[in-house]
Parts: sequence; C-alpha cells; structure tokens
Amino acid sequence: MPKINFSNPAQFLGMETPYEASKVVVFGAPFDGTTSNKAGTKFAANAMRLESEGLETYSPLLDLDLEAALVYDAGNIELSYGVTTRVMSELEAATSRLLADGKIPLMIGGEHLVSYPVVKAIAKLHPDVHIIHLDAHTDLRDEFGGSPLSHATVLKRIWDLLGDGRIFQFGIRSGTKAEFDFARQAGHTYLEAFRLQTVGHVLEQLSGKKVYVTIDLDVLDPSMMSGTGTPEAGGITYRELESFFLLLRDAHVDIVGADVVELSPGHDPSGVSTATACKVLREMALILNNNEMMSTPSK
Repeated sequence: MPKINFSNPAQFLGMETPYEASKVVVFGAPFDGTTSNKAGTKFAANAMRLESEGLETYSPLLDLDLEAALVYDAGNIELSYGVTTRVMSELEAATSRLLADGKIPLMIGGEHLVSYPVVKAIAKLHPDVHIIHLDAHTDLRDEFGGSPLSHATVLKRIWDLLGDGRIFQFGIRSGTKAEFDFARQAGHTYLEAFRLQTVGHVLEQLSGKKVYVTIDLDVLDPSMMSGTGTPEAGGITYRELESFFLLLRDAHVDIVGADVVELSPGHDPSGVSTATACKVLREMALILNNNEMMSTPSK
C-alpha cells in the first residue's frame, strides 16, 4: 500500500486525536480542475481550517463534542497538477490506505468530482455501499465538455460503479431534462427534487446497510451559501440541513465515509459561507465518530 503524502499547514479545531488512535480521518482534496463556472474550491480546506478557530468544538444540536471524539485532521492530500485521471488515482489510493488502516474517511473538497475516487475505493471494500447525495444539481451527465470526468458527471460515474437502487438524491433543483429522466423514468436513482422531506423514510429503508454521504454545499440556498462555484436559487435552509443531521445521527445505518464539497471561499468575501461549511464539517465529523462508536460495542 503506497504512503499517503499529506501537506498539513494547520488542523481543524478539535480534530487533534493522534492518527493511530483516531476513528475518523479528515483530509482535504484541493482540486477544481474541471470546474465549469467559478473556480476556487481547491482553497476550501485551508480556508475552513483557519475559520474553524471561530467555532466551538461542542454541537448543541447533536449534543456531541469534538473534544471527546476520535477525529484526526490529516491535512491535504498532495495532488498532481493538470492531469485529472492522475488525481483520481491519487485520491483512490489515499482513501484505500485510510480504509486499510481502519479509518472512516471524511473528505473536504474540492469540486464534486473528488467524490468519485473515494467512493470507488470504498466500493472495493464495501461493494454493497449506498449513497446519500445532497446537492442542487443532478450531476448525472454522461459527459460534460467532452469529458466523462467532471463535477457534472460525478454521480453518473458512481452509478456506473454501483448500478440501480443505490443512489438517493435530495435537494436537486438543476440539471438537464435527460438527467431527470434518467433518474426518474428509468428509476436509476431515487431523486427528491427541491427538498429533503423523505430522507427519514429512505434512512429507515437503508437500516443496517453501508452508507456514504456526499454533501455538495450548493444544496443550501445562495442566500446562506453564496461561496460556491455554481449557486442555484431555491435551495434548502440550514435549519432543514440540521434536521437531516439529526436523522443521520439516529439512523441505524453504517456510515463508511462522507464528504463536504464545493465551497469556493473566495466568492463570499463576508466569510459566512466558509463559517457555514465549517459547521457542516463539524456535524458530519461528530456523526461519523458517533456512528462508528455505536456500531462497534467493544470500542
């Protein structure tokens, strides 16, 4: 198994458990090589680490605290420049190493394409994994700009890996008619447009199953998440996202990994988007740690 090359200029607040003792490992994937609108997501992880100093380690919503959690921020994976396929291989290899070490990966994007190699690595270990996908966009194109590897094709590439009945999409409000038809008429994915109202029902259906959670921050309305590459009006509120966190915390699923992607900090000079992204990451880290501790009684 190859060594992972990390660059770690700082750590996210409260994510300081030594690697060997950690259950959840956070890492950045600073890549936005296929961004089609406003670039800048490669700066997200470092911006969030700096902004996290203004955050508390305790989540009143979840009643969980990073100070009591076994979470380690490993820094950013050192990725190649200019060759998307090489970046995909590097992310897959790094994720495979974390999984071999018994860690639960929690990735900070980067653009949404970075989810594909992580899911690819997880699917090799857990071929029955299911995907919970929160996003403004379907991301189900077969190609975009002439390439099969794009932030606009990421869920289609994941569907190629997993097949029907394994991808559950929420908050979707943008995409081509062909993408919506692919999801709905052919039943390739479960798609709830605009809202997250059926998440609880889906999580009940997935009880006992392996689950990967991918959160594209543009699922939130641009009024509270303007710092993203492709903002889309009509999104959910942060309160709705909090309801999702509570459902996920209490769900009887085995969460084997997650990511938070598509923060583009430079496009929100106020810093509100970055602060919001930090809170999303904190909640997800706490949920993953709690899920791992609850699913393994001997730990």
